Amino acid sequence: MSLQFPTDYKSILSVIDRIDPISYGKTRNYVNGDVTYLSPYISRGVIGTKQVLSHVCAKGYKLYQIESFVKELCWRDYFQRIAQVRNINEDIKQAQTQVANYAIPKAIVDAQTGIEGIDTALHSLYKNGYMHNHTRMYTAALACNIAKSHWYHPAKWLYYNLLDGDWASNAGSWQWVAGTKSAKKYIANQENINKYTHTQQEHTFLDTSYEALADIDIPTHLTDTILLDLKTSLPQSDMQYINPLLPTFIYNYYNLDPCWHANETSNRILLLEPAFFEAYPISSKCVDFMFALAQQIDEISIYVGTFQSLCDEFQLQTIYYKEHPLNIGYKGIEEPRDWICKEIEGYYPSFFAYWKKVSKMMSKLNLEAS
Repeated sequence: MSLQFPTDYKSILSVIDRIDPISYGKTRNYVNGDVTYLSPYISRGVIGTKQVLSHVCAKGYKLYQIESFVKELCWRDYFQRIAQVRNINEDIKQAQTQVANYAIPKAIVDAQTGIEGIDTALHSLYKNGYMHNHTRMYTAALACNIAKSHWYHPAKWLYYNLLDGDWASNAGSWQWVAGTKSAKKYIANQENINKYTHTQQEHTFLDTSYEALADIDIPTHLTDTILLDLKTSLPQSDMQYINPLLPTFIYNYYNLDPCWHANETSNRILLLEPAFFEAYPISSKCVDFMFALAQQIDEISIYVGTFQSLCDEFQLQTIYYKEHPLNIGYKGIEEPRDWICKEIEGYYPSFFAYWKKVSKMMSKLNLEAS
């Protein structure tokens, strides 16, 4: 299936308007379910979780009707809050157990795992830059808990290919599957995969009980692992006129909001730091998507280099940027991102604990349960 992700802001808003949160809650686990496809825009900072939720709430829904939808938005905020206070590049709660390698099975990279539901999703990933959340979990379970790869390198591979690549959500989800963020590892058998991917496959290495899968030996064709040399191809700087006396708004891979201080006379710069993309590489498809979204920002210039070299070269005086845990070395006036509940900060050991706090504040968003 070919997916289209519009990049003009008006079309993105129309995607928000078409959300059916009740249908989403009933069907979201199926690969053909009524999902929103908003994650690429939330990840790139074009829209925010609170903006999406407020728009849906304006249609008069109650919390009990759309709780599944609200929870998924809150999962994104939850992982971002963890990333603000913890190093999510490392195992968060406990070490991953039964680790046999620190690479990724070649069969996953080649989309030849032998599991039809997963291989179809992998082909779609390479074609569209998108993967259904359930098949992401299946892939992570296959890599971490069947092939016994440590979660980090496979997580970097998936992030590299996703238009909605968000390192906090991605790393947090992989750790949840691998059991470093959760009480137990996540495993899916063939019956489960068949149900949600609409396949009818039998006699695979996953076609067994969950008890058997917990102690399965690594299947032969998953033993061949590779370390990928992931690279980002960045353009040259394309700086337009910069007036150091004007305020400067810094955009980056996580902030491409076309409405941010939109009516103010200013310098607008898309900052692409090579060190950032060396640490968190993205594919050419993701680079192209970033630039297409950036075109919605009036008079934006591209600067490839460090934050400090940008400031020094153009003698910038008043600098604004949006908070993000990967903004290493930024200085100036930091503005908050869009949070569903901005008051709820810090580390919560489980999503349930976080959700318990958030749900008590839903009345502020006209989401009182009846």
